Amino acid sequence: MSDQRRGFTLGFLAYLMWGAFPLYWPLLKPSGALEILAHRMVWSLVVMGVLVVALRRADALRAVLRDRRTALLLVVAAATITANWGTYIYGVNTDRVVETSLGYFINPLVTVLLGVLVLGERLRPVQWTALAIGFAAVVVLTVDYGRPPVIALVLALSFGTYGLAKKSAGVGAIESLAFETAVIAPFALGYLVWLGSTGRAHFAGEGPGHVFLLVASGVVTAVPLLCFGGAATRVSMTTLGLLQYLTPSIQFALGVTLLGEQMPTGRWIGFALVWLALLVLTAEALRHHRRQLALAAESCAV
Repeated sequence: MSDQRRGFTLGFLAYLMWGAFPLYWPLLKPSGALEILAHRMVWSLVVMGVLVVALRRADALRAVLRDRRTALLLVVAAATITANWGTYIYGVNTDRVVETSLGYFINPLVTVLLGVLVLGERLRPVQWTALAIGFAAVVVLTVDYGRPPVIALVLALSFGTYGLAKKSAGVGAIESLAFETAVIAPFALGYLVWLGSTGRAHFAGEGPGHVFLLVASGVVTAVPLLCFGGAATRVSMTTLGLLQYLTPSIQFALGVTLLGEQMPTGRWIGFALVWLALLVLTAEALRHHRRQLALAAESCAV
């Protein structure tokens, strides 16, 4: 298997596993979203600690700790990914899988908007058109839900901010997640200890299967990340950008079919507008990418 094909396979597996998450988190009931999140943070730290040692990334992690700017950016990343994970688990476990999928569908649009607002990037006219369509979609969905799609918006904004912080930090996936979980894990562990002391914890009271599933949340977090890291070094960002739509597509399909969530006409219209915005944005990005390659080729020829 070629290196590029291996990278595509790893990327496909990463997004496939992320797409299947709505089937995993409900298995952890009766634990609530905060308890599940706390366990995910604590056990993810354990897994990432093992990986840092096994893959010999301790020096890279120490370099992160020595760089104040990078460390501060990763603290922001830790806070935003905590908000993202907690909101996602809450959404899935309260039967709002379709709304969580919406969050990841609109994430590329939010990422473009953050590039304008935070990095001062200038958008091309077609990108503005895509953003306008996306805004119209949110308005339609707000009318349909009778409220703003808060879960979707929090997921998109938190993950967009997370990506921006990670991009600015420029740190490898292993040491980055190890640092992020190390920042949050003490608070998560304190919360779990408090739950146990008040008799509200479900860790040991639901049988060995429940214990295993909570502990496995660390592995469930790390494995798709490792697959993604392997893909990111082997395939183009264009390919990864197209693959990212696999996750919300799977989540949407699970919500509508297997989980039986309702999709009134207004909701279909809102999602159709989101998909149209993504189609416009993706087509424009591909066209711009081809144009840049052509210009680069002409420069080399001259």
